[in-house]
Amino acid sequence: MKKTLLTLGAAFILAAGAQAQTSWGLKAGVNLPKLSFSGNDVSMSTKSSTNFYVTGYADLPVASNFSIQPGLSLQGKGGKFSDDKLDKDFETKTDLMYLEVPVNAVYYIPAGSGNVFIGAGPYAGIGLSGKYKVGDVKTDVEWGSGTDKDLKRFDFGINTMLGYKLANGFLINAGYGFGLIDIAAENSFGKTKNNVLSFGIGFQF
Repeated sequence: MKKTLLTLGAAFILAAGAQAQTSWGLKAGVNLPKLSFSGNDVSMSTKSSTNFYVTGYADLPVASNFSIQPGLSLQGKGGKFSDDKLDKDFETKTDLMYLEVPVNAVYYIPAGSGNVFIGAGPYAGIGLSGKYKVGDVKTDVEWGSGTDKDLKRFDFGINTMLGYKLANGFLINAGYGFGLIDIAAENSFGKTKNNVLSFGIGFQF
């Protein structure tokens, strides 16, 4: 699966690079991820944890003020849970790192000395590493789909974004990623999905 994602991402970027007026960008920033759980007529989400992301992408113009942006991204996800009523110092936390291939459709709106941009598109990702922390004890996430595993490696969802890009290429942006598939392994009693709010800066050249 990892080789497939890398090949897919490379193919998108090489295809974009063959087009006229293609520009390249790099974004990085803070992720505030949550894990959502549902099952047995109950749904809940963890609190947001703090993680990071780094994304490289190509901006391929396909029409006036409209581009397709394929890329490769490292995305930190997870969530945390604490019960202030029982023990303020006790916390469970999940840290997950994914390699993702996003493909976003982006529309630019001229404004001032730059452009407001809005976008959305699908992403496919594979889990690279993961840690559970319960109190002071850390354990590795067991990836896979079997009954002896914790989480499935593959993830898929939709990204949305909003930002502003200056004429010199500097940009600020915010986004939200909606996980669409259940990443819980077969021993789970319900469904688990990734959700990520992000803020960052970048440069497109």
